[in-house]
Amino acid sequence: MMDQMMPLTIDDGRGDHTGYAHAATMRVATVTAPGAVRIDHAQLPEPGPGQVRLKLEGCGVCASNLTPWAGPEWQQYPLEPGSLGHEGWGVIDAVGEAVTSVKPGDRVTALSYASYAEYDLAEESAIVPLPPALDGIPFPGEPLGCTFNIFRRADIHAGQTVAIIGAGFLGAILTQLATESGARVIAISRRQCSLDLARSYGAAETIMMDDHHAIINRVSDLTGGRFCDRVIEAVGKQWPLDLAAELTAERGKLIIAGYHQDGPRQVNMWLWNWRGIDVINAHERDPATYVEGIREAVEAVASGRLDPAPLYTHRYPLEQLGEALDATRDKPDNFVKALVIL
Repeated sequence: MMDQMMPLTIDDGRGDHTGYAHAATMRVATVTAPGAVRIDHAQLPEPGPGQVRLKLEGCGVCASNLTPWAGPEWQQYPLEPGSLGHEGWGVIDAVGEAVTSVKPGDRVTALSYASYAEYDLAEESAIVPLPPALDGIPFPGEPLGCTFNIFRRADIHAGQTVAIIGAGFLGAILTQLATESGARVIAISRRQCSLDLARSYGAAETIMMDDHHAIINRVSDLTGGRFCDRVIEAVGKQWPLDLAAELTAERGKLIIAGYHQDGPRQVNMWLWNWRGIDVINAHERDPATYVEGIREAVEAVASGRLDPAPLYTHRYPLEQLGEALDATRDKPDNFVKALVIL
C-alpha cells in the first residue's frame, strides 16, 4: 500500500511554502489480455509545462471500456498502464512550469486518460476545481460533463416530447434535465429497475424495450401519431438506433449519445429522408467543450440542482477493476454505474 501524501515545508530560496511528500512509485492497473488485469507498480509521472499531477481519489468506469475489455481482433495487449480510465477526480499534488490557475492541494476533477492508477497527469486547461460543497463527494467529471454537452446539443424546449432510449447513467440525468426544461419524457429501457430510476428522475412515461413494433405503437398512441420532437439514443447498439429513428417525428431531431464502437451500423436512410430528420452525433472531441460541460455539471451538483449520488451504485478498489468492468458489462440488479475508489 502506498503512503498517503503528507504536508511538508520546502525552502527553495523563495521562502517556505507547503508542498506534498509522497512515495516514488504508484499502483497502476494494466489490462494484459481480454478480461485480464494486473496491478503493477510504476514511477510517478512528472508533470511537464502546463500540466498538473493528480493524486486520484477515484475514477468512474465507462461502458466504452467494454470493447477493449472484451478483446476485439484489432486490439493489441497489454494496454498502456492506467489507460481506459478517463473519469478521474482527486487532489493536485504537483504542478509543472507555467501553471497558474491551480496549485497543490486543490481538489479537482479532470479530463485525463490514465486514471486507473493512483496518480495521473492532466493539462491545466483540462482541470475543473471542485468547490467546498463537493468535499468528500465522488465526482467523475467526464461523464457528467458529457451529459450536459449532449443536453445542449439536443436543443430541448418546453412543450416538446422527448424519448430517451437507454435509462442508465446518461439517460437518467438527461431525463431530469429535459423534464426541468418543461419537456415530457418517455423513457425506454430493457430493465425494470432502469425504468423505475427514470421515473424517479422525472420521466412521465416508461416503456419496456422488448418488442420493436409494440414500442412504436405505444409511442404513437402517447403522441397522437406524431411521435417525438427529440429522441436520444443512449445505448450504442444497432436495434436502439433503428428504434430511435422510428420514434422521431417529421423534422424532429435524433440525438446519438450512445457510443457505437463495436462495428459498422446500418440506417434506414429512406425514413431519415422522408421525415426530414436532423441527426446529431452528440460526442464532443474538443477538450474545451468537454471542460465547459464539466463546469456546468460542477455548478449543478454543487448548487443541489442535480444529485447523481444514487447513480453510483457499485464501488470497487483498484485491485478489483476486473470485477468493476464485468459488472458494467453484465449489469447486475440495480446496477447503474461503477466507481473505482483509491
